Amino acid sequence: MTTKTKMAETVAAVNETAAAAAQQGFEQTVTSLKDGMAQAAAGFEKTQAKMKEGVEKAMKTAEEFVAFGQGNVEAFVKSGQIWAAGVQDLQKQMAATAQASFEESVAAFKAIAAAKSLKDAFDLQASLARGTIEKTLAESGKLTDASLKLTEQVLAPLTARATLAVEKFSKAV
Repeated sequence: MTTKTKMAETVAAVNETAAAAAQQGFEQTVTSLKDGMAQAAAGFEKTQAKMKEGVEKAMKTAEEFVAFGQGNVEAFVKSGQIWAAGVQDLQKQMAATAQASFEESVAAFKAIAAAKSLKDAFDLQASLARGTIEKTLAESGKLTDASLKLTEQVLAPLTARATLAVEKFSKAV
């Protein structure tokens, strides 16, 4: 064999080795790219799942806040309705008391005017004053009791919402 032939064979062998190395390097690069893409896709899916979970939790929390706020509004409306009805009842009670007091006063003044003596007139006037004071004290006690009861009824829906808020937010902490 000649030197030229040996050299040609060596060059061919080197070319084959280089081609094989290049092919192997290309295959490794492609495999590495495939692995990298698969890892990136898996990481993206994992991140996407976590973001979806976070968004769902945020939506649920927002829905709970909206529902809680709506319950608060309903409690205020209910409290306002109770207050309006209670004030109406108190006004009716006061009007009835005033009407009865007026009628008693008119009857007493008629009796005083028809009195036969000054002593009878003074006795009737003293009796009227004593009765008026007693009725005023009794009616003011009734009015105070009714006002306290109304206050309790008005505050009941609001107190229930406050209790619910404490329970709900103490669990969250």
